[in-house]
Amino acid sequence: MEATAVREDSLQVSHLSTGYSDRKVIQDLDLPVFRAGEVHSLVGPNAAGKSTLMRALAGLQKATGSVRLGGQELIGLSLAEHARRVTYMPQTLPQGVALSVLESLVAALRASAIGERSESHDAAERRAVAVLERVGILHLALEGLDHLSGGQRQLVSLAQALAREPRVLLLDEPISALDLHHQLRVMRLVHDLARERGMIVLMVLHDLQIAARWSDGIVMLSRGAVSATGKPAEAITPEALARVYGVQARVEHCSRGGLQIMVDDVVTADAM
Repeated sequence: MEATAVREDSLQVSHLSTGYSDRKVIQDLDLPVFRAGEVHSLVGPNAAGKSTLMRALAGLQKATGSVRLGGQELIGLSLAEHARRVTYMPQTLPQGVALSVLESLVAALRASAIGERSESHDAAERRAVAVLERVGILHLALEGLDHLSGGQRQLVSLAQALAREPRVLLLDEPISALDLHHQLRVMRLVHDLARERGMIVLMVLHDLQIAARWSDGIVMLSRGAVSATGKPAEAITPEALARVYGVQARVEHCSRGGLQIMVDDVVTADAM
């Protein structure tokens, strides 16, 4: 019974290949098992394949191999069926959308299975207001999307993703445009909601220290392949940082037990 429960609450990616017509970005990739209630960070240098992988997991990019959520194979599902299980938050919202923040959330809800079940605009609006309040941007509810700053748009994008209450939440650089205060709020919110709702969260982050603090596991990509994986202290090591990022770094524990990453220099050609 225990093995069945783990399988039903897990995301398993194996032999995944994806890319573009002229080149494969990711070839025959296996990832560790992601379980309900966990937060994992996908890290790596530019052009490592992180965003391409996220789009493939979201069903937005053609892929081969296997992506199984519990007993359900996701590859081959229609985009609508895929989206009922997996919600993807891109780096930026599309431009030129003439909706208010609240209207954009109601539209996201009513386009999803949750919105269909709510059966009324009023019910979807109440749910949208609750999500905006939880994210801390209820004061923006009546603002037009095209009048928001980059950071505000990022928070709205997160609210739209959370409103769908997915089983798997994919976040592509969710804090890149945010100040320190809002970075902390977002990371704590995502962490807490994963635990509360039993969501699987996979996010792309560039800040390794933030990834180490808020993640149950780290997947470090390099050139479309997994270079290191495990708990933060297992994956983020001086050796891995030298190999993947080409830097000389120290990884130490602070007084509260968290990881501190200090980059001292680039790795020279001789050292490599």
